[in-house]
Amino acid sequence: MADSRSTGYEDTYTESQVILTAVKVIAPFTLTYGMFMTLHGADTPGGSFQGGAIIGVTVLMLAFAFGIEPTRQWLKNSVIVSLVAGGVAIFVGVGLATMALGGNFLQYELFDTELGIPDGTKWGMEAIEIGGIALIVAGVVITLFFATAAGFTPEGRSYRTDSTDTDDEVITDD
Repeated sequence: MADSRSTGYEDTYTESQVILTAVKVIAPFTLTYGMFMTLHGADTPGGSFQGGAIIGVTVLMLAFAFGIEPTRQWLKNSVIVSLVAGGVAIFVGVGLATMALGGNFLQYELFDTELGIPDGTKWGMEAIEIGGIALIVAGVVITLFFATAAGFTPEGRSYRTDSTDTDDEVITDD
């Protein structure tokens, strides 16, 4: 449970055995399905975008079951930033590699023709799909969720102050 001193608000997380049990059972399957979609992204319908979204949503499901703050502490910001930055670096790296070979950005066939890599086009697409898009989408979904959750201050949440004085003096100009 989140410490209200660090957030300024009382945590509204309530533990539910039904939700905890359901998430413990479902999460491994959704994560596996997201990985399957990601790994078969260039060859089958679906793809890395959907796989990355499923992987990101699995983390959201864990946050709903176990609490947003404990999940945020478990999944450090540096990990999420590394996901997005790594995905962007792979995407740009593959694109710049094709340009360095004298082609256009993401002209995959140059891996086959210029470097002699068998199925170079397939491997270039796989690098983009698996290494780039899936990581970026999963990281962005998780980041947007945590950013939205950090700004959530509904009516009914009481703001805590260090003051123990409950009588507020109202000053009016007469």
